[in-house]
Amino acid sequence: MLKEERQQRILDTLRRDGKVVASALSASLGTSEDTIRRDLRDLADTGLLLRVHGGALPRTPAASYSARREQASAAKAAIAQAAAGLVRDGQVIILDGGTTTLQVAEHLPPALRATVITNSPPIAVALAEHPAVEVILLGGRLLKSARVTVGAPTVDALAHVRADLCMLGVCSLHPEVGISAPELEECYVKRAMIASAAEVVALASAEKLGTAAPYIVGPLSELTHLVTERSVPADVLDVYRALGITIVPA
Repeated sequence: MLKEERQQRILDTLRRDGKVVASALSASLGTSEDTIRRDLRDLADTGLLLRVHGGALPRTPAASYSARREQASAAKAAIAQAAAGLVRDGQVIILDGGTTTLQVAEHLPPALRATVITNSPPIAVALAEHPAVEVILLGGRLLKSARVTVGAPTVDALAHVRADLCMLGVCSLHPEVGISAPELEECYVKRAMIASAAEVVALASAEKLGTAAPYIVGPLSELTHLVTERSVPADVLDVYRALGITIVPA
């Protein structure tokens, strides 16, 4: 079997099963585990999967902030609108950075009276004209790739917050790995956001479910709600429901 054909079979198995195990691939493809490990390393280098001990998991494709603003815009708008419907008057809300959470800010009703705490300058700017929402922008170092502030000042400020609701921008959700992200410093901030909120809402389009990124934020059990596309099959969502997470279809 040619290398290209073998690697395509690996990717097909990954899409079908949500993970691959090196020993099982070695048996099914009739080649050594060393060869499979080299294949997994090559595929990981191109960003097509995430290597883990003994195999690999799907990985959310990397994209710039500007590119993400254009991706799945209809799905993001639907998710943002559904998420905005969870917000109530008088609440303190943490809005994590991200292109979907930015749309949540844009969908908040004009009559809403609430306080939004965010590490996202684009979100703060989007809410600057809102007539009744108080905006608190967290300081720190600007992570340009994600348009968010990170670092010790951001995490420390969140330690003094007791929010009603956190809207978490999600890069990857996986039943075994949990919540993960591509940037280590973002993980520290996301953990602080989760710890500072009574309820945690993950906003995730379909392609982010069942994927993993290099840095772990926390287990799925940290979430109270998951807002995702209505088209996601029920069996995919069963693992989230089993953890007591409320599914909000959009």
